[in-house]
Amino acid sequence: MGKGKPRGLNAARKLRNNRREQRWADLSYKKRALGTAFKSSPFGGSSHAKGIVLEKVGVEAKQPNSAIRKCVRVQLIKNGKKVTAFGTSNPPPRPVHASFRPPTPYQQSPMRTGLTGQTRLHRGDELTRDDPAVPNDGCLNFVDENDEVLLAGFGRKGKAKGDIPGVRFKVVKVSGVGLLALWKEKKEKPRS
Repeated sequence: MGKGKPRGLNAARKLRNNRREQRWADLSYKKRALGTAFKSSPFGGSSHAKGIVLEKVGVEAKQPNSAIRKCVRVQLIKNGKKVTAFGTSNPPPRPVHASFRPPTPYQQSPMRTGLTGQTRLHRGDELTRDDPAVPNDGCLNFVDENDEVLLAGFGRKGKAKGDIPGVRFKVVKVSGVGLLALWKEKKEKPRS
């Protein structure tokens, strides 16, 4: 049997010291305790940051995909750091009305049975909603050089997302107008 924790009445100091040392193996604790988010992150611990677009760049997707992802190089206003941001805004999921009840996938209905009498699923049977992860193609057409953009995080835990290497941020607003509203033609970009 392996050596476990000390269980004596006077073992509190040993338990406390051991826990204090072992906590540094927890990455989230280490990041929080050392203040890494404030020191090394370009956003300096905040969720969003404004910047000026320097140029449009194409980032090659990682294997097994083969594509050029359209991105922009942005210089942040708050600290002058240069970052690469993805030029696409993901739409929020469409709200479903409170009274809406989706049909059960395998409900028996006339004219929906095959030769064996088993119920088949048809396209209208399951609940379909807009996929929030589908990128909006052509969003970068609304972004020009020297525009002021608002950036937000893109992937999980401050890392890159999917097959886009080294791109940790996405463009949310252009010249104070939401990129999604521009893409849906609900608003127009202000002329500077």
